[in-house]
Amino acid sequence: MGIIRAKEVGYSYKRLNDQGEVESVRQALNNITLDVAAGDFIAILGHNGSGKSTLAKHFNAILAPNEGTLWVDGKDSRQPENVWDIRRTAGMVFQNPDNQIISGVVEEDVGFGPENMGVPTEEIWRRVEESLRAVGMYKFRRHSPNKLSGGQKQRVAIAGVVAMRPKCIVLDEPTAMLDPTGRKEVLKTVGVLNKKEGMTIILITHYMEEVVSADKVFVMDQGEVVMEGTPREIFSQVERLKSYRLDVPQVTLLAYELRKQGIPLPEGVLTNEELVEALCRVRAAGEKQFTENGESV
Repeated sequence: MGIIRAKEVGYSYKRLNDQGEVESVRQALNNITLDVAAGDFIAILGHNGSGKSTLAKHFNAILAPNEGTLWVDGKDSRQPENVWDIRRTAGMVFQNPDNQIISGVVEEDVGFGPENMGVPTEEIWRRVEESLRAVGMYKFRRHSPNKLSGGQKQRVAIAGVVAMRPKCIVLDEPTAMLDPTGRKEVLKTVGVLNKKEGMTIILITHYMEEVVSADKVFVMDQGEVVMEGTPREIFSQVERLKSYRLDVPQVTLLAYELRKQGIPLPEGVLTNEELVEALCRVRAAGEKQFTENGESV
């Protein structure tokens, strides 16, 4: 069993009238089945309203399924007695870092979670230092969060979660409010935590470029998982992604358009380096054929 496993999970939002009666029901998740292995970097894509943020809140037991079952580290999220353990296992980072930063000093903010968990003082400060170093923010430990950039604030928010020693971190569109520099800072941090610290990462996003290095990608539409596979497998299906109102990385789209023009490029090109290498191979093959036909290059 993976660190997170969902089986036929469904969830609906109920709208109540002034009398407290159910006025309408909106199905947000429908028949979600997935498995996340420990140590994986998982990305979940989807346009606004696809249900990806609702699903993210299930991983941290903020929400519990109306239908089906979701297990976090083997614990059923519908059981109230499991909620505390689940939230220690799967830390949550939200879109707006200001909603998670509560202290006027960076190191105090990072230590807030472990303190509430009853961690001894000496251990708290050790965790604070390790967590801030892990996200590249140790030199800002005595700064006010209010004086940091958006990307720096988000890295502090991530450090606050890391200090609680979760096995998994769920990031719900953590770069949506950031500029390109801030986005790069946060993604680099996430990559380090996954590769060097071995943390399971679940990244919820609608930025295609952010999922290129993921181990697996799930695509959501209308509350359902409609595609799953490696980034290369997913981005090889350009037209299908477009049908779900999603784009592909710009370099992938360029390679796709060149393929349509007859240039023999591989499907699912993910990086600029891959495209350059593929174009060089095409050129070399063309030059070789030209020479073999008895012409000079």
